[in-house]
Amino acid sequence: MSAWTDRIDHLRLVRTEGVGPVTYRRLIERYHTPAAALDALPRLARAGGRATAPPTISASDAERELERTNALGGRMMFLGDADYPKLLALMDDAPPCLILSGDADLLEQRGVATVGGRNASANGQRMAESLAAELAQAVVVVSGLARGIDTAAHQGAMRTGRTIAVIAGGIDQPYPPENAGLHRRIADTNLIISESPIGTVPQARHFPRRNRIIAGLSLGVVVVEAAPRSGSLITARIAQDAGREVFAVPGTPLDPRARGGNDLIRQGAILVESAADILENLPLEPAAPRPRKHGLGETALPFPDEPASAQNPPEARSEVLGLLSPEPTMVDDLVRRCQLSPSVTMAVLLELELAGRVETLPGSRIALLPDAFD
Repeated sequence: MSAWTDRIDHLRLVRTEGVGPVTYRRLIERYHTPAAALDALPRLARAGGRATAPPTISASDAERELERTNALGGRMMFLGDADYPKLLALMDDAPPCLILSGDADLLEQRGVATVGGRNASANGQRMAESLAAELAQAVVVVSGLARGIDTAAHQGAMRTGRTIAVIAGGIDQPYPPENAGLHRRIADTNLIISESPIGTVPQARHFPRRNRIIAGLSLGVVVVEAAPRSGSLITARIAQDAGREVFAVPGTPLDPRARGGNDLIRQGAILVESAADILENLPLEPAAPRPRKHGLGETALPFPDEPASAQNPPEARSEVLGLLSPEPTMVDDLVRRCQLSPSVTMAVLLELELAGRVETLPGSRIALLPDAFD
């Protein structure tokens, strides 16, 4: 098989309905090649209760997508490639496919994320820009190219060093529109990263996925102005769960935009007044992630050679479905409460996802999709 054909198969597997990042990783771990995984999909989906194989794109459509990406000056990088970012690959839900525009060599350098609110104050933006300018002399500054803090961080980093922008839409879709010029400058001289196909207009559901890439690329995440329950705090939580260091700039209690950062400091984040506070506490490599005894990305769990439903017909599927609901459930909790072995439970979840009956969510959570009840 040629390398080009292998990349087409990888992309077809990535674009298959029901194959999210965690499922993709488990399929490759089990079947070793994307071609073998594609061949197994109909059997696995039937075991999960689906009459037909999950839809995927054709080889010709995959080839056209690869060619369009290349024509725009981009390139695709798949999980398992030698140059795939090593820190990001440690994440349970690492993107199976990254689309890059710019200098991919930046992925080999140490990174620090600087994130915060879109409606940031002038002081917050000035702090983010100043921090990023200092940080960029020693590390690559990673951010999300959003309004406010992200924009200030990219601008500061580009004054003195290098930056990586992780975006929610396609690499050809600048967002927000006023950042189109900055988007082009970063693509020309630094690096833009996305996991969304060319032409994808960013939607709200894309941003949490983007946040995990920001955290995954970085040894530490700095929060400058973030409201409670904001996307920036989600990024910080993902970073903490993955063993990355979390930093926060304190703010006045009179400004609600400072509450999220102040809360992080109360919870143990390192207080930041200058770039030195970050660089002096930045580890050379991530700490051990928070343990997940039976997380979806756990490679130690055996994958049965036969479908789980063949081993436990059809009670295994019914038992797992009975414990799930549309409200997300932690996979650890599901495994603990299920009477099946962990490996069979995980195999059932894989089959149910391929059958379109459950959805894997960030943070090792699983949710029942509509019309998925037996």
